[in-house]
Amino acid sequence: MAFLKLVPQLIAWTVMVLVILRGIPGRRRTVTLVAMAGFTLGVAGYFVMFRSFPVKVPLGIIKTAEGAGFFLLWAVAVVALYRSTVRDFPLFRMERFVETRLCAWSGPLLSGVVAGAICASRLPGFDSATVQLLIYAALALVGAALVVAAWSVEKLLTPSFPVTPSSLLAAVVALLLFCSSSILLLDLFSPLSMKVMKGFHDFVHQFMESILIPDHVFIKPVIWRYIGLLFGKEVGFWGGMIIWFTPALLVALAIYLEPLPSVGHIRQGAQRRRLLAAAIRTKRYRLVVPVLTLVILAAAAYQSRFPNVEYWDPKPLVVTATPAGEIIIPKKGEVDLEDGKLHKYLYKQGGKEARFFVMMTPDGKLTVDLDACAICKPDGYGQAEGTVICYYCKTLIPLDTVGKPGGCNPVPVPFTEREEGVHIDGITLASSWARTVQATTRITEGGK
Repeated sequence: MAFLKLVPQLIAWTVMVLVILRGIPGRRRTVTLVAMAGFTLGVAGYFVMFRSFPVKVPLGIIKTAEGAGFFLLWAVAVVALYRSTVRDFPLFRMERFVETRLCAWSGPLLSGVVAGAICASRLPGFDSATVQLLIYAALALVGAALVVAAWSVEKLLTPSFPVTPSSLLAAVVALLLFCSSSILLLDLFSPLSMKVMKGFHDFVHQFMESILIPDHVFIKPVIWRYIGLLFGKEVGFWGGMIIWFTPALLVALAIYLEPLPSVGHIRQGAQRRRLLAAAIRTKRYRLVVPVLTLVILAAAAYQSRFPNVEYWDPKPLVVTATPAGEIIIPKKGEVDLEDGKLHKYLYKQGGKEARFFVMMTPDGKLTVDLDACAICKPDGYGQAEGTVICYYCKTLIPLDTVGKPGGCNPVPVPFTEREEGVHIDGITLASSWARTVQATTRITEGGK
């Protein structure tokens, strides 16, 4: 059962090996052996770090490796496009580099390590080190068997189906991103969209304050409707999509723009036509991998946008304040505040409302926070394994940072913890909610 949820990742690993074998055809045996070793090393490395460090340490290393691969893809894609338009390219030829022993070792090894670690991160933890070691060893064997399967399939493919170096890197990076898109703490697309959205927010906010001034006589209310579009989460989503897909599009464009071979020196018309037809056919074959890369990236973005995860999001319980204006939430009773789950409440009194939650963080401390942050529309939060998620911008906040101000973290609320429960000042809570909602209403106006 533990391997069922690994099916997409294992299929992606098989396709990855298939593409690498096709992209480095002169060193198939080396690629096969190194890919096996890399996957096994990735599984073993994650197992050791998982048993020795907090889970965020190995996940952080994997995420950094994926980000570095994505940046490298951007650079290679730009170089590939430049090469296709400049015949006398001054730098080294990527085709020759890919066929070197260094690339035949480093490429499959690094890809295997990251893929193996991603697959290992999907396995559940066990109290028994022996049982967990056996599970991870079984995963390593499955990964090695899939490498052999990919090698067998690759030998059946027609030789006229080539993979360019830039296409090879694009496919490998896209498959790794797809593997991690179903894992909340490894996904890159949602954080990318959030960074783009925050970048737009900060730029427009600073521009309006330093140049136009929000209350300027020439700034009519209707203009805020258009400015509000720049503060919507759709800006982050579509900006992220542009960054996400552009490298693969550049690789496809580079192949499309590659000049056909010169046939002016050939006198026979039939031979010229055959050579040109063969070149066009080969170019079409070479476009297959970049197109499939775009499909894989689209699947990763969709999986990130609509994760197959059930969030804990309880219906808020209505609470009121005492005559002294104090809200008291018992630690035990209808809910258990110390069970590690997020518990939502809705404060209603005197026409005032405020939505907040109480939960215990991993360090054993209770925290009280608004069900909203200071920069997003107050759509609230849900809880997943090890994180809470902002429903507006899909940002994941580690549980150990909940209760700390800043960014997309829930706005903390002052409270007093006593033996019987949590005490919150109703006026402070209501005013904090009102300020937060008012601050985010204008910037999200027209954004959703």
